[in-house]
This record gives sequence, structure tokens and C-alpha cells, in this order.
Amino acid sequence: MNINLKQLRALVRILEKRNVSDFEFEDEHVRIRLTRGGLIPQGAAPHLAPAAFQIHGAPVAPPAAPPAAAPAPAAAAAAAPAEAASDEGISYVTSPFVGTFYRSPSPDAPPFVDVGSAIRVGQALCIIEAMKLMNEIEADSPGTIVEILVDNGKPVEFGQRLFKVRRS
Repeated sequence: MNINLKQLRALVRILEKRNVSDFEFEDEHVRIRLTRGGLIPQGAAPHLAPAAFQIHGAPVAPPAAPPAAAPAPAAAAAAAPAEAASDEGISYVTSPFVGTFYRSPSPDAPPFVDVGSAIRVGQALCIIEAMKLMNEIEADSPGTIVEILVDNGKPVEFGQRLFKVRRS
């Protein structure tokens, strides 16, 4: 991970002045999330910025593996270890940003995938509409759709699980 610390400090100062509580940036090399307040997780680098912000940075993995899901409610976080043990070979496709989930390219078109559909790398699975832009979400690995976790037309959050996939 190669981050210009001077630019990162300047960004934190700008965000503090504008009273921004959360900021996230991702490109093909790095993912940075700045969160104001709360506890600093182990491994974060609090010395890089003023004490009001936490910095979570990690290199972005190549598209061979799907991104890890951010646990939503506390109940989901508590269920995650048990779920991981019983769901070996299962992965989740998560939302890369906040928006509206659509299963098909248009209201009168068939859905991109259904439960039981075999998927391949790069195949469109759904659309997330964000700020009037339609963004196709593609499969990162081959497999089979086990469950569709969001209803068509419903809002989704960053990191929310959209599809449960059995990897092949």
C-alpha cells in the first residue's frame, strides 16, 4: 500500500472542517475509509491523522475474490462465526455502495439471475442505481446462486449482502 501521508493528513483536515463523519475511497490499488468517532480497531493507524478520525486502509485484492461484507446489525455479526463454519464454499456478493437494487436491466426484462443459476466471472448479477447512474454488479468468481438476499427495488447499503453464492 503506497499512500501519500501528507495528502492523507490534508484530506482529514478538510473533512474535519466540513464536519464529514464518514469518507471512503477505493481504486484498483487501495481502499481507505475514514470514520469519525468510535473505537479505533486494532491495526489502524491513529498516528497518521488528528485524533477525531480513524483511518482504515488496506490494499485492494485483485478481482479473484469477492469483497468481504461489512456486518450490518449486531445479530448478524454474532451469527457470522456459526454461519461460516456451516457454509464452507459459500461466498457473498456485496453492494459496493449505497443505492437501489434491481434484479433486471429494465422492468419488463427477465432477471439477470435466479436461485440455482450458474454464474461465471464477469457475468452481470444485478444493477445498483446510485445518483441516477445504473451500475452493473458482476460476479467475481464462478458458482451457483444459492439465495437472493434483497428484494427488487429495495435500497441497499455499502457492504450489504446481495447474493449467497456456492463457489464452484
